[in-house]
Order: sequence, then structure tokens, then C-alpha cells
Amino acid sequence: MQDPATALTLPDPLPLDSGAVLSPVTIAYQEYGKRAADGSNVVVIFHALTGDQYAASPHPGTGRPGWWDRMVGPGKPIDTDRLCVICANVIGGCLGSTGPASERPDGTRYAQSFPVVTIHDMVRAFARMLDELGIDRVHAVVGGSMGGMQALAFASDFPDRAERVLVLASAARQSAQNIAFHEVGRQAIMADANWNGGDYYGGAHPDAGLAVARMAAHITYLSEKGLTEKFGRRLQAKGDGKPGEKSFGFDADFQVESYLRYQGSGFTRRFDANSYLYITRAMDYFDLAEEHGGPLADAFAGASARFCIVSFDTDWLYPTAESQHLVRALNAAGAPVSFVELSSPFGHDGFLLETPGLDEVVRGFLT
Repeated sequence: MQDPATALTLPDPLPLDSGAVLSPVTIAYQEYGKRAADGSNVVVIFHALTGDQYAASPHPGTGRPGWWDRMVGPGKPIDTDRLCVICANVIGGCLGSTGPASERPDGTRYAQSFPVVTIHDMVRAFARMLDELGIDRVHAVVGGSMGGMQALAFASDFPDRAERVLVLASAARQSAQNIAFHEVGRQAIMADANWNGGDYYGGAHPDAGLAVARMAAHITYLSEKGLTEKFGRRLQAKGDGKPGEKSFGFDADFQVESYLRYQGSGFTRRFDANSYLYITRAMDYFDLAEEHGGPLADAFAGASARFCIVSFDTDWLYPTAESQHLVRALNAAGAPVSFVELSSPFGHDGFLLETPGLDEVVRGFLT
């Protein structure tokens, strides 16, 4: 595996959609497999909101396996015996790429002075990185959730730079419901006593608020069926092994409560609260149709890639209707597109887990 500190600093400032200019810009990335001299076997993986560049290697902070380790590697659906995978931390992130926790040229942290970035800013930064690596056109771009938004933006902004575009559990726009969920998370962070206007790097971090944001978001990644099957109304067992019982207080009596608290506390050890604000805002601003004057098909007018769109029947965060809307637009643009809805008990997380049929779809499309 690659040195976990691998990063590249762009030679020129990066103009942003807001009108601001970001400089310097460093992008941290991981590369798996041997790259062809012309880059023709490169598969770009764009990560989701809370992901990072460690798709198939241990996370340096937690030691846990890569977030898509089951999908990427020798002999796996994204087969690094023949493909070279590149996955980068987005700008605005917190694992090596330039973001609000990074130092400005004067040595102080950006914090809330970091400019707001968009999904298009993220993919333009990545395209600049590909330029520096000498890669003009890639075999495929792949992404789930926010990663799917990046894949769509890349296909729209750079129509000749990818042969294939694989989008999983995503949409061409952020819905009002999802913007609302994000706002709840942001408000939880900013209501934390340690928020300090985002300038908390020299002291206690707003971990309680970030944990609540993660808990609320995590509910949206699951399905009611999955939660019921996994937890139901079962009580949490005690530390001494005794069966769970009602405390008649506000401890985590139920297993589902304990699970959410675990998810929240673990998240604070690997993610930055400011980055959570900036990345969720980038997702909220994403609307490919609006950016092209209304018709979504216009966003793909010059696209030369083949598309594959995958949805999951229990995903209520990015439901199948959003994927079908995207497929109709691609058809209207004359782009070759295939679509499949997979049955999964895992809700939005279906693209990360062992959903029946998913491996075959990914392997087949990338072959």
C-alpha cells in the first residue's frame, strides 16, 4: 500500500465558484494498483460526505479497514490486478487536503475564513491533480452518494476525460429534505459550547455537537426495515452481562440508542466539525439542472462517456425516483446509459455493504 502521507500541491491558485481564489491547494490521495503509462486503466473513486482517500487501506487514525475495502483490491469488483484506483480527499476535507483545519500562508488556521466550496470546485481541483499526474483521460469515475455527485459533475465539466461514469445511490440535485437534515446537523455543531465561531483548534472541539450531527445523519443512511431487524425494541445489555432493563431515566436503554451514541462518539475522533459544515454546504448547493439553465439534459450535452446509474429500493435519502430522473435526462442528451435498482435491506448504505447483485454490476460495467 501507499505512503499514507501522499499528497500533491497544485502549482497554481484554484478559482472557486464563489469568486474566491484558494492558494495553495494540497490534495491528499491514495493509489492502488499499477498505473498504465497513459493512465488508461485509472479508475477514480470519489468519496462520500464522511469518507476519505483511504478507500482500500487502513485509516491512519482509527486503524480500521478502508471504507470500500470489500469492493477495491486484487480480484475484487474494482480489480487492482488490472486497474489503478485513485481516491483523493476532497478540498474542504480534513485528512490531508486543504480545508478549514489547514494552515493559511501566515501560519494560522483557516477555520471559518476558509471559502465555501462547491462540488464543482472539488472536481476541478481533482482534474488539476490529474493534470499534474499526467493523466488526460481515465477508464472510469465512480462514486456513491456525494461521490456520485462528484462523478456527475466531472462528466459534465470534463466531458472527454472519462470513458465510464458509475453513480450509486446519488442524485443530480440535493433535495429540500436532505438540505433540512444537513441544517439540523450544522445547527447542532454551532450550538455546542465549544464552537467558538469555528475557531476551536487551540482548545476543546465541539465534539458533542458533531456527535449529534453524525447521529442524526446516520439515521438517514439506514432503512426502517434494517433498523427493525438489527435492533427492534431490544434493550441494551448491561456491562456485567445481565439482560437489559429500563432505567427509568435517560441512559441508552435501547440497543438502537447505544448504537447511535457509539457512531457519534467514534466520528468525532476522525472528522473535523468545520469540514462537516463546509462539505454539507457543498452538497446543498449541488443542482446540475439549475447550473445549466433548467434542463438537466443540457448538463450532459457534450458527454462522451457511458453511464451506469444504480439505486437501492430502501434508500429514502436518494430514492430511486431521483435516479430515474437522471436516467431520463441522460437519454434525452443521447448518452448511453444503463440503470438498475437493487433490492437491499441497508437503505442508503446499500452501496457500501454486501447488497446482492452490486458486485456483479460494478465488475461488469468496469470490464
